[in-house]
Amino acid sequence: MRYLRLGLLMVLMLSLTTITTLGQPSKAASSDGFSVSALPDHVFARMQGKSYPDGCQIKRSQLRYVRVRHIGFDGKTHEGELVCNKAIANDVVAIFRDLYAQRYPIEHIRLIDDYDASDEQSMRANNTSCFCYRAVKGSRKLSAHARGMAIDLNPLYNPCVRRRRRGAVTIQPSTAKRYANRSVDFSHKITRSDLAYRLFTARGFKWGGSWRSVQDYQHFEKQ
Repeated sequence: MRYLRLGLLMVLMLSLTTITTLGQPSKAASSDGFSVSALPDHVFARMQGKSYPDGCQIKRSQLRYVRVRHIGFDGKTHEGELVCNKAIANDVVAIFRDLYAQRYPIEHIRLIDDYDASDEQSMRANNTSCFCYRAVKGSRKLSAHARGMAIDLNPLYNPCVRRRRRGAVTIQPSTAKRYANRSVDFSHKITRSDLAYRLFTARGFKWGGSWRSVQDYQHFEKQ
């Protein structure tokens, strides 16, 4: 009887330990610097009147706040943040976790609100960003960024190049003219052999660098 009671006690203690462990959050999800959450109030407040203007048709509940780590151009680890659509949040975390593991250099990953939601200023600073409620330049059509479904990666080195019918060329950011010629070798250039290209396209993202009318080398979007 004594041994039976001891056996039952050990089983009970093991069961309690298992229940406690299962109820705890995963260490990988909370301690490795990568996470997804609903938009915190303080983040949503930063976005008001900037990336989330009056009349924004995207519901707050459709967006997610993503924390990532990345290797900066200085070779050190930095903390980054993105706001994206909930439909791609898990993809975004997985891609940036792989980029970090491979020490892929990304200069900045900050909310575009830190640049007053100015796409030009964010790109000039070589800032990687996602959500910003705005139309495609030169049209009334909403950008994929307006839905939080596109990411611009190292945009200064991978500009958006528009060639007009009469030969005029528009480069965004305007300070990236030296990087518009993709036949020249330079650091941080996204090509089809680039790790970022391979990781994004493997998860169903389309690359703006392969478009015909516009070559948006920084741009990855998912339908």
